[in-house]
Amino acid sequence: MEVTMNAGSGGRSVGTPPSVRVSAETEWSEEPMSPTGRVMEDMGAHILSVLGLGIPVNLPVFRAGIETELLPRYPRFCSIQVMDESWGGKQRWVRTKVDLDDHIIIPRIDPAAVECDPDKAVEDYVASLSMLPMDRRRPLWEFHLLDFPTSEATSTMVLRLHHSIGDGMSLMTLYVASSRSTADPARLPTMPPPPRRTGEIYQLQPRPPLSSGKALLAWVLSYLLLAWNTLVDCVFLAATILFLSDPRTMFMRSDGGLQAHHRKRFIHRNLSLDDVKLIKTAVKCTINDVLVGVTSAALSRYYFRMSGDIDTKRICLRSFLLVNTRPVSCRQINVTKVEKGNQLSSLICPFHIALHDDPLEHVRKAKRFMDRKKSSLEVAIINVAGEFLVKYFGAKAGASALRLFMKRTTIIFSNVVGPAEKITLCGHPVVSMGSSVYGQPQALTVHYQNYGNTINVTLAVDDKQFPDCHELLDDLVESIRLIKNAAGLRSISSVHSN
Repeated sequence: MEVTMNAGSGGRSVGTPPSVRVSAETEWSEEPMSPTGRVMEDMGAHILSVLGLGIPVNLPVFRAGIETELLPRYPRFCSIQVMDESWGGKQRWVRTKVDLDDHIIIPRIDPAAVECDPDKAVEDYVASLSMLPMDRRRPLWEFHLLDFPTSEATSTMVLRLHHSIGDGMSLMTLYVASSRSTADPARLPTMPPPPRRTGEIYQLQPRPPLSSGKALLAWVLSYLLLAWNTLVDCVFLAATILFLSDPRTMFMRSDGGLQAHHRKRFIHRNLSLDDVKLIKTAVKCTINDVLVGVTSAALSRYYFRMSGDIDTKRICLRSFLLVNTRPVSCRQINVTKVEKGNQLSSLICPFHIALHDDPLEHVRKAKRFMDRKKSSLEVAIINVAGEFLVKYFGAKAGASALRLFMKRTTIIFSNVVGPAEKITLCGHPVVSMGSSVYGQPQALTVHYQNYGNTINVTLAVDDKQFPDCHELLDDLVESIRLIKNAAGLRSISSVHSN
């Protein structure tokens, strides 16, 4: 594949980094990089957002949209990272001039590869980005425009940015605030309504009246359970840092995550949001519970088929599940404020490699695990401990602890809330949307993101370790089909029984 790249009249080729011109009146930002941003910087984590467009790329319109919509709303797109010696060598953001020719890239891909299989041409190109460094003398983001049709879009846009700039929620709110509704261009698109809870994953309950008897006893017991669960989770967190690791399976890197970077391949499918909601209603759980259960079912199908082990075997593994720590009260249906920076924590969630006669059992187990985690302060403990490490021991200490968690768990699991309807971004209607990350030590990352009436699942896999990665995607599709059918039968049985 030919990967010579250019953009407009000021094109550039791979391997020739452009210079960044820093304004003479550059001012220091008022705050240094956040602790999470510094950890992401040390890890070399990047976000890839792949958008399928409904029309061919119109470069002048797209450039104008970036200049008038994206850049003014997100200052870090106009900033570079510098070391501030007056702050003990901590990194800070400094404003700089942005030359869009350095950030809009139109690759010249082998026409034969495009004609033979345009979907694979896009997939191969996106995979190649995981091994290309970014020029640190300019803001760490790039738009790559692939102007040829695929099976699901007329053209493709790939946004690559360094994770220190922001997280998935930052990116989604930026997209929505900078776009228009495709169905009604006169208004802004909307986001899904927030969940019923208004606080963190664990929400403190008000004390009932002293005369309430059983209600007061239940309130006291809930706090005792919270304290016990938190203590147990802290013990397991400490054990994971010191020695506890998941059993070696085909889903973990053969080198134990010692090599810093592997070439990643990003593959995706679109699932029906209505199917997920049907399962959610049948099991009386959350969408996140359904997605965790579907992932467990798909990994189990893949494992037993590829390993040849007997299907009665059960293996307990763990996922590193990313959590948005912004208060639910900040969730916006109509986005007027772009969320900035990284506000992330995590929790370690167990899941089983097992086959069940009832496919719904995967979702029920996921619900039990997640309900247990909601009665714990694990997310808050990890967040506070991470900030403490970075503040007093530096970003390298925080990044080292994060790498240990990731190396000793099997997969990363993430679910980001996307637009509730189709959007038109920078003058281009977006027909599909999916995101993922690279730079992490796991061989497999599972990332879900809703868009309109679909849920995009993107797998980031080590290219060499998963040469048959599309079979894993097939297992995801088949698993949700089986679980949906089981949920439908259960709903019909409930109606007849009533």
